[in-house]
Amino acid sequence: MGALLRRLGVYLLAAWVAITFSFLLPRVVPGNPVAGAVARASQSGNCNSQCVTAIEEQLGFNVHTSLWDQYLQYLGNLVQGNLGHSWSENAPVSSLILSYLPWTLALLGIATVISFVAGTTIGAVVAWRRGSWSDWVMPAATFFQAIPYFFLALVLVLIFGQTGTMLKWFPSLFGYDIYTVTPGPNWPYIASTIAHGILPVATVILASIAGFIMSMRNQMITTMDEDYVLVAAAKGLPTRRVVWYAARNALLPVVSNFTIAISLVVAGQILVEIVFNYPGIGYHLYDALGKLDYTLVQGIFVVITLVVLAANLLADVVYVLIDPRARQMA
Repeated sequence: MGALLRRLGVYLLAAWVAITFSFLLPRVVPGNPVAGAVARASQSGNCNSQCVTAIEEQLGFNVHTSLWDQYLQYLGNLVQGNLGHSWSENAPVSSLILSYLPWTLALLGIATVISFVAGTTIGAVVAWRRGSWSDWVMPAATFFQAIPYFFLALVLVLIFGQTGTMLKWFPSLFGYDIYTVTPGPNWPYIASTIAHGILPVATVILASIAGFIMSMRNQMITTMDEDYVLVAAAKGLPTRRVVWYAARNALLPVVSNFTIAISLVVAGQILVEIVFNYPGIGYHLYDALGKLDYTLVQGIFVVITLVVLAANLLADVVYVLIDPRARQMA
C-alpha cells in the first residue's frame, strides 16, 4: 500500500505540473495571441466585442486580475469540468473532448492490448526456441521498431489504403464513411468504424509490438537460466508448464516497463490520427493548433496528460498486485 501511495503522490505532482504548464502556455506566447485567435474566429463569422472579451478572459490577456487570481480561477473551473469555450468550433471544450476521446481510447486500448499480449507471447517463444528459425523475428522486430509511426502509416496507406496506389483494400481516411453512413447504434455505422480502424490499429501494433517482443525475449533468456526453471525441466515437467514458469517471472520487468511504452504509444498515435484524419483527440489537437484555438489546445493537452498518467498508475497497481516483492518493499 505504501508503494502505491508513493506512486500516487508522484502522479499527482506530475498532473499538477502539466495543468500549470497548460495554464501558462498561452500567457507566455510571444506577441498577442488574442489577435490571432480573433482573426481566425472572424473568418468563420462575425467576432463582435463580446467575442473578443471572452477570448481575452480565457487567455488572460488584457484583464485586470493578477496571474495568481487567474490561476486559482483556472483551477476552480477545471475542478468543475469547465475547460473553456472553443471559438473555432463554437462549443464547450469539455463536450468536444468527450466526443473525441472515445475514438482515441478505443484505438489506443485495442492496439495496446494486442501489442502487449502478442509481443510478450512471441518474445517468450523466440527466447525458448532460440537458435531456430524463430530468431528471424528479431531483425523484423528491430526494423519495425526503428520506423517512425507516421512513416509506417503512410506506407500502409500507400499499399493497402483506398487512397493509395496498390491494393486498395481498406479505407484510409476518417473514422467512418462520412458520406453514406449515419452515426448511431446501427450495423452500417459499426461496420464502417471497424473497417476504418483497421489501418490505424495495424500501424500502432506494428510500431509498438517490437518493443514488447525484444523486452520479453531478453528477460526470458535471463530467467531460463534460473535454478527453478532448470529443476522444473529436469523433473520432466511438460514443456508448456516449464515455459509458463519462466514466462510468469520474466513478465514482471516487462509490466514495469509498460509505463514507458504507453507514453511512446500515445505520442505515436497522435501522428497516426493525423495521417488517417482519424477523429480522435490527437487529430483535433493538430487541427486546434492550426486554428490557434488555444483554449481547445489547453483542454486537450490536460486530458492527454491525465489519461497517460492514469494508464501508468494502472500499470503500477497491476505490477504491485502480481509481484509480492513490491508489496514487501513497501
